[in-house]
Amino acid sequence: MDATEATSAQTSVGVVIPRRAAFREPLPLKCGRSIANYELAYETYGKLNAARSNAVLVCHALNASHHAAGVYADEPNNVGWWDNMIGPGKPLDTNRFFVVGVNNLGGCHGSTGPLSINPETGVPWGAHFPLVTVEDWVNAQARLADHLGIQQFAAVMGGSLGAMQCLQWAIAYPQRTRHALVIACAPNLSAQNIAFNEVARQAILTDPDFHGGDYYAQGVQPRRGLRVARMVGHITYLSDDEMASKFGRTLKNGRVNYSFDTEFEIESYLRYQADKFSGYFDANTYLRITKALDYFDPAFDHAGDLTRALAPATAGFLVVSFTTDWRFSPERSREIVHALLKNKRDVTYAEIDAPHGHDAFLLDDARYHKLVAAYFDRVFDGVGGGAA
Repeated sequence: MDATEATSAQTSVGVVIPRRAAFREPLPLKCGRSIANYELAYETYGKLNAARSNAVLVCHALNASHHAAGVYADEPNNVGWWDNMIGPGKPLDTNRFFVVGVNNLGGCHGSTGPLSINPETGVPWGAHFPLVTVEDWVNAQARLADHLGIQQFAAVMGGSLGAMQCLQWAIAYPQRTRHALVIACAPNLSAQNIAFNEVARQAILTDPDFHGGDYYAQGVQPRRGLRVARMVGHITYLSDDEMASKFGRTLKNGRVNYSFDTEFEIESYLRYQADKFSGYFDANTYLRITKALDYFDPAFDHAGDLTRALAPATAGFLVVSFTTDWRFSPERSREIVHALLKNKRDVTYAEIDAPHGHDAFLLDDARYHKLVAAYFDRVFDGVGGGAA
């Protein structure tokens, strides 16, 4: 296939339909509580083969959802967050694989979360929704897999917080995880990353409209705090070089106004991103997801020994990092690789020279996408089974 043919073969999965799965059995949570009568929002792309062996789970990062590819019939501009990765002829080829995306428990895009009605009180959960962890999400995803009749995933894939879920899948469900694609990841957050998350949370918690997390009853949203939280987060997702090339010190009007209005292009960009985010994301969900990031540390129960923590994993691994990702630096990915190699696991590692910072895992990069496509060729070789 030449370059022109390859490009034309890469098309969208088209119009997709979000679904929900309801679960009645209580799910024990790591915090010591449990939750029953919850729902998980999910989408699927492609077809499950007769052997049910070609399923791939895509785990989302902080502000994403189950909507990983395609568009909605009534929202043609709402393109899935990883649409450049998933679809016919794309690295995760839906002509070959049955792809599952799920909105994590505690989310605000259809799964049960703080916005949902607590059946015991008849009002939104709000501040009373439990703190959930990466481990809880993976256990809930395993129940969704059961619901879909999938006993084993050909691969579990994700970037950033989604990649942490991949690691947890490989540890907690080794027999159900044939391959794990761990992209732009770290085995735990550094103190600096926890600090960034705490600043973001404090912006929300101190917003006068937060009302202790029960702002729904007040008919308000802590948008000011959520805007600042998004700005803080977004700064960490981009490299300095990327900011410089996109915005530099460019002034919107070509001159200094000596005011606190948006004068520099970077200020305008951050405020735009913050306004957009605060219009669709729930603050209580943001608080819980950042805490889940902080808490994830598979080596914690093994005296800090990551090799011991990863010992149960039997999957084949693709670990990918990006040179300018200073939030989850390549050094952190290499910690994962070294621990897996000490366990004599099958590991492929790539460090992509890309200027975009942490967000690189979401963007178009020919080398990165070619690598992922080649790894999925390998995954497909082991799929077997008949047509759907």
